[in-house]
Amino acid sequence: MTNSRKTIAIDMDGVIADTISNFITWYEREVGVRIPLQAFEGKPEAEGLPDNAVSRYVVTPGFFRSVPVMEGAKEAVLEISKTFDVYIVSAAMEFPQSLFEKYEWLREHFPFISWKNIILCGDKSIIGTDYIIDDHVKNLDTFKGKALMFSAGHNIGIDRHARVNNWKEVISFLKAEANS
Repeated sequence: MTNSRKTIAIDMDGVIADTISNFITWYEREVGVRIPLQAFEGKPEAEGLPDNAVSRYVVTPGFFRSVPVMEGAKEAVLEISKTFDVYIVSAAMEFPQSLFEKYEWLREHFPFISWKNIILCGDKSIIGTDYIIDDHVKNLDTFKGKALMFSAGHNIGIDRHARVNNWKEVISFLKAEANS
């Protein structure tokens, strides 16, 4: 018997994991200065903090394990998983030390996602789900299904993919898709 449920790939960093707020928190703890969220708007994430801090943090043990959950993500992913086969997909090979931390993070915050549905990879163009939710255009541009761009400071002004600004909009979009 074949599965008739649609499949959806959901990115971690910047989509279900609030890495930007963690960068800000880590920088404030290290330097004693709170950088505003707006510092990440209109530029690559690596340029959001002074002193190459972002590049340091992503290779520091504990960074990925301590990232807060994006507002509304847990509840929304749980709801989505009732009608879609959900896969969590992260290009974790860029920072190989993050692999176990990301897996532990998912086990803690998204325990309803099976280990069989966690894909820690290098290049997301291999992903063949019906939908993908990601904040990086490079991953959306190569995707063959329906791509949803999750809003982030670094993708402001890019309009070649359907945009969702938060998890409530993701749910609304997917409900509209199911009814079309």
